[in-house]
Amino acid sequence: MKATFIFGHKKPDTDSVCSAIALAYLKNALGTNAIPRILGTINNETKFVLNYFHIKEPMYLNDVKLQIKDIDYGKNLYCDRHESLYNAVGYMRKNHLSSIPIVNHRKKLLGLLSMKDITDELISWDYDVIKTSYDNILNTLQGEEVLRFEDEIEGNVLVASYKSTTFIKDIPLDASSILIVGDRHSIIEYAVESGIKLLILTGEKDIKEQHLETAIKNHVNIIKTKLRTFNVVKVIGMCNYAETLMVKNNIVSVQEKDYVKNFIELSNRLRYPVFPVLNPIKECLGVVQIEDTVNKHRKKVILVDHNEKDQSVDGLEEAEIVEIVDHHKIGTIGTSQPINFRNMTVGCTCSIVYLLFKENKIDIPKDIAGIMLSAIISDTLLFRSPTTTELDKEIAYNLSEIAGLDIESFAYEMFKNGSTLKGKSAEDILFTDFKNFSLEKDKIGIGQITTLNVEELEEMKSQFVDTIQKTKEDLEYNMILLFATDIIKEGSYIYYNEESKELLEKAFDIENIYQGYFIPSIVSRKKQIIPAIVEVLEEQ
Repeated sequence: MKATFIFGHKKPDTDSVCSAIALAYLKNALGTNAIPRILGTINNETKFVLNYFHIKEPMYLNDVKLQIKDIDYGKNLYCDRHESLYNAVGYMRKNHLSSIPIVNHRKKLLGLLSMKDITDELISWDYDVIKTSYDNILNTLQGEEVLRFEDEIEGNVLVASYKSTTFIKDIPLDASSILIVGDRHSIIEYAVESGIKLLILTGEKDIKEQHLETAIKNHVNIIKTKLRTFNVVKVIGMCNYAETLMVKNNIVSVQEKDYVKNFIELSNRLRYPVFPVLNPIKECLGVVQIEDTVNKHRKKVILVDHNEKDQSVDGLEEAEIVEIVDHHKIGTIGTSQPINFRNMTVGCTCSIVYLLFKENKIDIPKDIAGIMLSAIISDTLLFRSPTTTELDKEIAYNLSEIAGLDIESFAYEMFKNGSTLKGKSAEDILFTDFKNFSLEKDKIGIGQITTLNVEELEEMKSQFVDTIQKTKEDLEYNMILLFATDIIKEGSYIYYNEESKELLEKAFDIENIYQGYFIPSIVSRKKQIIPAIVEVLEEQ
């Protein structure tokens, strides 16, 4: 069963990570092959939570763009180097290919064989050298084994087209000769006595006993075929190994991980009909053609804790969104068909996931209950955020019973471990939980962190201001803010670009704001910060 990826937004916080893990557990319990993923580096708080409950951090998901592996390309379409040209042509015709990769016994790509090259060879009529296996000649000529002393045959092809006396007199034969002949016994006698490499008897004629004995003595390989001499001459060149006509240089190949969009551009530019598909160790997996891109198998994804395209994974438009579970406003993501969209006015996505567990009558394990509780504590700021609902509180207490945790003491430990700023740059802190907001002509960016250590904030104040000002100018924002929320004091310290000072004073009714100013009761970006700023902007 193809996997369904579940992930939160690009700036993973505890809710986005834990809701992805919890929902993946639920989906797997219901029979879906679901895998949680993250779209960025997790913060200290989330690391603490996962370590506390012994849950492995989800792997990083770079994008969900269509890749070669997501289309119905020609898997296992290639020929061994020692396959005959005759069989290679039949294989290409059967699979409607104009070219085919040639590989060794380890499936390593050696070259590319094309119908054009084979046709050129047929037109040139250059069949005087054969290098192939006894079996290839036997199969191509629909022959019968008479004598076999070697498995590989290499030599110069001759046809007994002169009268016998002329041939014996003028045509030298040796151990490198491959002779095509009918029932011309004097020439056959001459050939086996000369110890030629291979004797091909046409017209299904028998060889005389004394000639057979001489052939055995001189180790002459013999094949008998029902084909006439003319027909043998026509196909003898097709007995050669496939590798004899393959192109070895400048082979353009692709890998399964390559993007379909890039492959289409490559195909349109080069106009090659067939491209070998390789794995990372250069083994050939098959071939891909431009027409193969029609049958796509988009990656299935479930979004949690977001429904804004710019917050989601790269290449989302090339994936199939099958479900969204979120507690934010309806955003910019659209789908081509109806999906399950669960959106509720609660303080945390994990509150919704809890309800999904109950609705599907699936028991919540202790560790999953623990991370879901952690997410609710984090997103509601231990029920101090105005986004908190009574349902969040009820669910949190139910989860605490399953997890066997005291909410207050665990929350303090979680916030303490998650709020340290040590080892982080000002830029890292600003973008730990950073969201963009476009308000008509204004481009606003707001970062938010939680902290219990005012001293660390004060030490980094000048760094915060410089980083905010530089980011504002470099990325052409109208306003950039950083709110450092103190859960215990129930308020936030604010850092801003200087051009925003007057607006912030109006928005939060502050007479003389300064960098690092503590605003009591302001803890929610969604419910308090953005509405206050929007109101002032609308008045201007």
